Amino acid sequence: FAAQAAVAVERARSARDLMERRRLEKELAIAREIQRSFLPAGAPSIPGFDLAGTSITHDEVGGDYFDFIPVSETRLGLAVADVSGKGIPAALLMAGFRMSLLAEIRNEFAIRAVMRKANSLLHESTERDKFVTAFYGVLDWRNSILIFSNAGHNPPLVMHRDGTTEHLLDGGLALGVLPDSSYEERPIALREGDVLVFYTDGVSEAENEHGEQFGEERLEQVARQNADRPAAELLAAIVDAVVVWTGERGPSDDLTLIVARKTGPTP
Repeated sequence: FAAQAAVAVERARSARDLMERRRLEKELAIAREIQRSFLPAGAPSIPGFDLAGTSITHDEVGGDYFDFIPVSETRLGLAVADVSGKGIPAALLMAGFRMSLLAEIRNEFAIRAVMRKANSLLHESTERDKFVTAFYGVLDWRNSILIFSNAGHNPPLVMHRDGTTEHLLDGGLALGVLPDSSYEERPIALREGDVLVFYTDGVSEAENEHGEQFGEERLEQVARQNADRPAAELLAAIVDAVVVWTGERGPSDDLTLIVARKTGPTP
């Protein structure tokens, strides 16, 4: 009788564990679909520019974010962000950041004010060890100008056609670190043939089997080798290079990228 009771208890425990796993898988699937709905279905078409973006999550849900945000008839917002931590907690923080960013963009045109208010909201609503690195820029395609602010994020690359490279560093601290952080904004002029690459640390810090990081120099090298290709192909070339670099172990973090090419004079 004791043996039969033990078998019955074990079967009940296994059935309960199976039901719990299925419940968690269902909840993760729902979270994944919700997070996917936050990301743009495709890149918008704007005169004089070729755009592409992607976010490849390492786990079921991730903490990376990118977006193309209509600001006005001639201006498009470009956002890339990375949330501290991983899994569902990071995904929830990312959702909160996205909501605060979009709300402030609707209320403010000044980028420094958008970043300052988003920082304040995050600091009020998150734990002290949580933060968001973010880059937000407004592309004025009529005048071929990008106005941006960088909140502690990986500095995007601007590869000019003349061979020079610029890193977009100006801004301030990561969002949510201090309650009253202020942020700078800076404009840069874009000319035909210029290429911009926005990315998260899952790209630059991807490691090979020896623990060596992919790095910014290798990222720039791959981007320059493919600078004349359409934005979607350039983006795919970078992702492929990172995947090959990591080998059998594969990327250990989310991979998020936006590529923008100045294709010609704006009509």
